[in-house]
Amino acid sequence: MAPDPWLSQYDAACQLAQEVAERIQERSRHRRNGESSAKLNVIIRSYLQNLKEKIDQLKDSLLRAVSTHQITQLEGDRRQNLVDDLLTRQKQLQSSYKNEGTEPDVIRSSLMAGGVKRGVTNPWLLEESEETRGLGFDDIRQQQRRIIEEQDAGLDALSSIISRQKQMGQEIGNELDEQNEIIDDLTNLVENTDSKLRTQTRHVKMVDRKSTSCGMLVVIVLLLIAIAVVAVWPTK
Repeated sequence: MAPDPWLSQYDAACQLAQEVAERIQERSRHRRNGESSAKLNVIIRSYLQNLKEKIDQLKDSLLRAVSTHQITQLEGDRRQNLVDDLLTRQKQLQSSYKNEGTEPDVIRSSLMAGGVKRGVTNPWLLEESEETRGLGFDDIRQQQRRIIEEQDAGLDALSSIISRQKQMGQEIGNELDEQNEIIDDLTNLVENTDSKLRTQTRHVKMVDRKSTSCGMLVVIVLLLIAIAVVAVWPTK
């Protein structure tokens, strides 16, 4: 399995930090013995600059890997912790190079940290999860891609469910519109029927009144005829 390029760069940066610590310790011995340390100062400055550049490269590579989903967010956080620790060591070494007073403790800490790092091929794997244990960079990237595909499939399924619910809602809305139209038609029909019934009722009342008037007129005419007959009827 091919080693992870980022972890290889990290190991190289740790070894360089170890080399800087050893050079600073060597400079301290030269000064105690009254020997010249000018050449060592030039070497240490060059190493410190190189270490700073390597740390910057590690940060840039980590940022790209996280943003492009080449590694999981959990892996990114773990690697960020490694970079932070290395950055702290770089600052301590820089301070030791400039300030002789704090040099012994800082160098001792850096040398111990460097020794531990050299004994571990991949220190990040000490806290690696079971899902990524033993996987290379390409395997982790494929695993991440598979996780993203599964998430996309879940989102597609959810989108399909929402689309069906939306379609059902539209169909229910159309059915309600049709029912409302039927109710409106029935209401109009009832109103028209009621209007016709009222009109016919008025006509019937008018006919009834006319019939009553005609009956009374006939009775009056008959009475007048009877009176006229009696009046002209000869008496004995």
